[in-house]
Amino acid sequence: MLGTHYNKHLGLALVFLFFMFCNINAQEKQRTSIDLVSYLKLLETRYDIKFSYIDKDLDGLTIVVPENLNAIEEIIQYIEGTFRIEAEKLNGRYYTLSKNSRVNICGIVLDNFADNTVTGATVEVLGTDVAKITDNNGSFSLENVPRNASLQIRYLGYVTKYVKIETLLQQRGCPKILLAQYYEQLDEVFVYKYLTSGIIKEKDASITLNTAKFGILPGLIEPDILQTVQALPGIKSIDETVSDINVRGGTNDQNLILWNGIKMYQSGHFFGLISAFNPYQTDKVTVYKNGTPTNFGDGVSSVIQMETGNSIPESFKGGGGFNLISGDVYAEIPVSNKLGVQFSARRSATDFLSTPTYKQFINRAFQDSEITLQNNSTVNDEFIRDEDFFFYDFSGKILYDLNDDHKIRLSAIHIKNNLKFEETNVSADQTNISLLKQDNISVGGQLQSNWTNRFSTNLNIYYSKYNLDAQNVFANQVQQLFQNNQVTENALKLNSNYVLTDELSWSNGYQYIETGIINATKINQPNFISEIKGVIRTHAPYSQVNYNSSGNKFIGKIGARVNLIENLNTFQKVLIEPRINLNFKLANYIRAEVLGEFKSQTTNQVIDLEQNFLGIEKRRWILSNDKSLPVTKSKQGSVGINYEKNNFYVGVEGFYKKVDGISTSTQGFQNPYQFSGEIGSYDVKGIELLINKKGDNYSTWLSYAYNKNDYTFDSIVPQSFPNNLDIRHTVTFASTYTYKDLKLSIGLNYRTGKPFTEPVDGDEGLDDDFVPPRINFQSPNNSRLPDYFRADASAIYNFQLSRNIRANAGLSILNFTDRKNTLNKYYRVNENDEIETIENFSLGITPNVSFRVSF
Repeated sequence: MLGTHYNKHLGLALVFLFFMFCNINAQEKQRTSIDLVSYLKLLETRYDIKFSYIDKDLDGLTIVVPENLNAIEEIIQYIEGTFRIEAEKLNGRYYTLSKNSRVNICGIVLDNFADNTVTGATVEVLGTDVAKITDNNGSFSLENVPRNASLQIRYLGYVTKYVKIETLLQQRGCPKILLAQYYEQLDEVFVYKYLTSGIIKEKDASITLNTAKFGILPGLIEPDILQTVQALPGIKSIDETVSDINVRGGTNDQNLILWNGIKMYQSGHFFGLISAFNPYQTDKVTVYKNGTPTNFGDGVSSVIQMETGNSIPESFKGGGGFNLISGDVYAEIPVSNKLGVQFSARRSATDFLSTPTYKQFINRAFQDSEITLQNNSTVNDEFIRDEDFFFYDFSGKILYDLNDDHKIRLSAIHIKNNLKFEETNVSADQTNISLLKQDNISVGGQLQSNWTNRFSTNLNIYYSKYNLDAQNVFANQVQQLFQNNQVTENALKLNSNYVLTDELSWSNGYQYIETGIINATKINQPNFISEIKGVIRTHAPYSQVNYNSSGNKFIGKIGARVNLIENLNTFQKVLIEPRINLNFKLANYIRAEVLGEFKSQTTNQVIDLEQNFLGIEKRRWILSNDKSLPVTKSKQGSVGINYEKNNFYVGVEGFYKKVDGISTSTQGFQNPYQFSGEIGSYDVKGIELLINKKGDNYSTWLSYAYNKNDYTFDSIVPQSFPNNLDIRHTVTFASTYTYKDLKLSIGLNYRTGKPFTEPVDGDEGLDDDFVPPRINFQSPNNSRLPDYFRADASAIYNFQLSRNIRANAGLSILNFTDRKNTLNKYYRVNENDEIETIENFSLGITPNVSFRVSF
């Protein structure tokens, strides 16, 4: 009984304490959050003052009591800033409070599902004609709008949201406004997120890469831009480099590579094995394989557009890291609310540190070849090799906002490769020395203007200079060869966009490009000097209509570009290039796309002395002259179908592309036609398939590409034969898995071998009627290399070093099966008048590790 009585008293005590706590807590809330009118009365009593105001202006407003404020002037200033109320002191005791009928407001529109900014949302002040479009950061600002009005915020694919301006005024700064996605109404997907995080297929069939959100891919521990795009169907490098990216059977010089709107004539480090663009400063990469917008000219194969961050950072951000090849740093610095600075710098450690990765890269570039004679005996000459090699790149950007509607962006980039390579044939007591210096310096500026809520312009001006100096010293300095290739380009582009309705917009613009190229060659034995200069100017007006139907059932872009091309004292040409990009709904979860384009380009790369070890980096830019090298023109059409439901995606696309005005000197021939300069064309028929299944912590995909790529040269027998880049079948199978802070990825790559040309069998393979003797070749590209297979893996672990410093460590292994893939095979006549067979091989097993910090 005593225990029962005790428990009853204990229970009553606990109940009493609970109610006491609730009462104290309620009193505390009442003291800290109070009706504004009641708080003003407390102030009147405490400070012996009087407030005069209209009751309806303050009805419903509550205030969090500023405990750290004691002076009445500070408290009144706090009330003014919190409620956008104007306070006026009439004398020592009396104050008036009044609401401003018109106010300035700002906000940031976000996707409340992915917490991403919503760019291009319409923000309208109801009951007025005031409206604005959110910028690249999802931000907007409105001036002198009615305080009692409401905002209507709309964006396709999201629920329309209504917000009272009065509600926004009660929040400090620029409040965040969250939009809910409206899946039920649309019953479809507009963009497809596949492979790994940060890769999206947009509704216009372009592919965007967000490097900040990049996940992991097999063999990559850092988001190398030009390595990452090779994970996409239809984009590969036949020789494992980023300097030779082949898009739907095209050569690398047929890709238009842009950095902040500047055309880049150099894209790789370390003979193309590493991208020359720092991914940690690059914010977004967009890839077009077909259906290119009319504001892009040049590049008959593809467009790869890289953009750095375009908004002034709110706080300092930066980081750095290293791997077994190089180290880098980057930073984003807010100087003021109108001025910001970005920069990145990277340098190799290859000239003072030899790592396993560096050794494999060097073997790939210089040593990993096998030379056999016609009788299949191996050349066993002993070689001593020594190299001194380094590279660096630096990029920077200044961001200045004149105001909310006019913004200036200034960009600069410097890329450099420097090599000295010495090779001594011990058996022949002969030393060859090769020197290579490669530089690219580019600067550009942009003025981005919103003239009204419907009309905007973008002015882009740039200057770019690329320079390649190569020197080869043969046979103990008996023969010396000097080569120089210099490209200078000035360009101006003005683009405008006018929003006619919510569904219809009209883009127009004009582009002027002046490109000058110098090619110089000097040989001492025999004495030979050549210098070829040329300048081409292109004037290109363009126009495009963009239409999005209600609910996005139909999305279309139709336009044309007119190129007036003039090569001084040589030719003038007018080319009209229509473009079409259609996307429409077939059924729930199924959309189709129809793409087509005409394109042209006036710059190409000549590939001479391909057997020289400098390889891809030895290619030299030249201009079209409408004689030995005409303007290259392409026509392409494609049809695709995309299905996505429950994170399961299937996309298939068939295409046909024809490219005219190519030369054998630009295609990498290693047979009699290498130097003949025959003019012809190639056409590609192909199918690309991607199947991707994603889960919360994994992604698995299978991609397949079929290409039938054939040359046509009227003056070659036979006239039609397989293209040097005719890879009939390409298959990729890969998977990524994330467990907490650990990311894992593994992938398999398979493709059929590339074509090559063999000599005639037996003694007839060598023609002794010429001095020196020449090789008699069989029909062009009559043979194929063995099939290519490579397996890659990578892992990244993320962790916190401190509260504000994040870090990650990565490990990758390229070709972990150590398969010996033949990348190229060609023939030459040696000093003993024998036919030599030279084979170049892929990277062997290549490990790499990285460590990075960011803050």
